[in-house]
Amino acid sequence: MVQPLGYLKESASQTAGPYVHIGCTPNFVGIHGIFEKDLGSGSLYNEQTRGTRITIRGTVFDGGGNPLKDALIEIWQADDAGFYNSPSETRGSADPNFIGWGRSPGDMETGEFVFETIKPGRVPFKDGRWMAPHVTFWIVARGINIGLHTRMYFPEETAANAEDPVLARIEHKNRIPTLIASKEGDSTYRFDIRLQGEGETVFFDI
Repeated sequence: MVQPLGYLKESASQTAGPYVHIGCTPNFVGIHGIFEKDLGSGSLYNEQTRGTRITIRGTVFDGGGNPLKDALIEIWQADDAGFYNSPSETRGSADPNFIGWGRSPGDMETGEFVFETIKPGRVPFKDGRWMAPHVTFWIVARGINIGLHTRMYFPEETAANAEDPVLARIEHKNRIPTLIASKEGDSTYRFDIRLQGEGETVFFDI
């Protein structure tokens, strides 16, 4: 017999605390012997991966403009053809040589995170319209009760960004640039994330 579960209450949320790195990236904090390498660390591609290799660098800043040195960032994205490395991907086959997900702790001195990945292809929105190439970010750190979601778009994709249905939903258009990376050299993109204050990054409730 099915029993009602209405008496079960949601537990209170808590910040990630100083233990997030111990649990998620033990090698990074000097705890060795548990995993050969931290889950999600390293390059998202190998020698056989299709697509353009890129590097994403950035820093998470607090409301005072100070870098968060204990932030943990995860990304996930489509491959160069726009397919996700996921069991829920039903449109086609994703590149088996592309992981599609990565995790990077911020440098403990500078707060900078780094990802070695490829430039993603376009993927459809739920209504069939095409979204611009983008990378999804998830950020946790002390003081953040619930992980923050945002996106990084590419500055050279002007036409695709202009018709992206998610960017079109942002009411204050002057905030859209907070989601667009800047390019440094031929293959490096900088995407700084600001939690509060001037230039606050747009975050999504998903």
